[in-house]
Amino acid sequence: MRSRRQFLGEASCAAIGSTSILSTLLNLTMANHAAAASGFSGQRKALVCLFLSGGCDTFNILIPRDSPGGYDEYAASRSNLAIPRNQLLPLNYTDAQGRQYGLNPACTRLAEMFNGLGGDTSKKRLSFLANVGTLIEPIPDKQAYLNGNVALPKALFSHRDQIEQWQTSVPQGMSVLSGWGGRAADVIHSTLNTEQTGGYYMPMNFSLSGNNAFQIGRSEGQFVITPGGALAITGTGGQSAIQQAKEQALKDVVASPIEEHYQSLFQRTHGRITANSIERGAQFQQSFDAIGTTLASVFAAAGFPNHWLSQQFQAAIKTIVIRDQLKLARQTIFIEFGGWDHHSELLNTQRGMLLTLDAVLYAYQKSLEALGLANDVITFTASDFGRTLRSNGQGTDHAWSGNQFVFGGPVQGGTVKGNFPSLAIDGPDDIGRGGRIFPKLAADQYYCELLRWFGVSNGNMDQVLPNIRNFYDPASATNPVGFLI
Repeated sequence: MRSRRQFLGEASCAAIGSTSILSTLLNLTMANHAAAASGFSGQRKALVCLFLSGGCDTFNILIPRDSPGGYDEYAASRSNLAIPRNQLLPLNYTDAQGRQYGLNPACTRLAEMFNGLGGDTSKKRLSFLANVGTLIEPIPDKQAYLNGNVALPKALFSHRDQIEQWQTSVPQGMSVLSGWGGRAADVIHSTLNTEQTGGYYMPMNFSLSGNNAFQIGRSEGQFVITPGGALAITGTGGQSAIQQAKEQALKDVVASPIEEHYQSLFQRTHGRITANSIERGAQFQQSFDAIGTTLASVFAAAGFPNHWLSQQFQAAIKTIVIRDQLKLARQTIFIEFGGWDHHSELLNTQRGMLLTLDAVLYAYQKSLEALGLANDVITFTASDFGRTLRSNGQGTDHAWSGNQFVFGGPVQGGTVKGNFPSLAIDGPDDIGRGGRIFPKLAADQYYCELLRWFGVSNGNMDQVLPNIRNFYDPASATNPVGFLI
């Protein structure tokens, strides 16, 4: 039989042994700073980031279909990787240059979300942002890049660096890492999540994909969860006598003064963090479990495919639905879907992944619509980088700019924003080495528009996006891109 002291030590070690749990514990060191303002009475909002890690070849997702014109340029540069024009799913949109677009044939439901859910053109939920990437300052033209007259992001074409830069939006690098979602939480968690009073604290950033740079702030962090809910201390939550003994001992820790158990300041601090984590985790889990049965019929009607990604997005919906119980007026949720680094084979592998993504996102949006949450949630994509236009045989290699998409009720759906580039090899937008397109729309502009909707004030925008004034004046009356209603 373990003594109480032995168990407490074991529980602490178990927590430290898990990176994600440690992250959650560290997040909760920031507890007790919540504002003591009056209750929240406005609209609750959530930003959901879907990170397509690996560097998604988005020039084979959003494809020009006007011919003669954009499609012919696309077909020439992509050669054996080009999707036949008659297989493209038409998007009912023509841009100012007269360009028309189509989607990869694996994206039937995304096309419906673009053109109008269920054929209803009043429900255009999805838009694309063309030619977007990491930038420190605008690049006026290809020659400016070649002359070296502009500051460039560090380590272009590197997975690790570009993932970090998409999540921090500081491509020149940082001495202390923080992400733009975390910095947004720094400035709005205490001012907008004002229902958290009386010492109650629940973080606003939730990750379903472990630790990430996006949600790390200077004072705020991320609360790592799983499709089953909150992370638990190893060995608790079961029915055996030992597990129940651990459970009871943990509850005793929460219920009694930490000073009774620990002598040193470090031990007391660590014990207090552990107790806070257990308490927040238990509160989250209770609400999360309670809503599961209610949502089961909604998820079944939406038609989620049998895939782990479905479980991730269902958990995201549950986390949004229980926002009242969590006393959260603002939430961010991070989901990573990896495997897009298609050097050796693009067409078949990407098609399989797109079929999954297409089905999951459609069911997810249908669920939000059914629950009356469509106007409260914006979901957006990001990826390491775009890929070379030229085929390396069967796949493509690391490049720079690409296309992203954003969807939800607040989105001005059915549009392609930004300047879709020339896809000609060695053309005006290709900086070389097989069709590497340079961005004309900065990730900062993309994020700034999302943050304005989310509630970050113009005065705080520089703190969240330090480079934003290189592209856009936060005090402007108009949005930086124009993809939101």
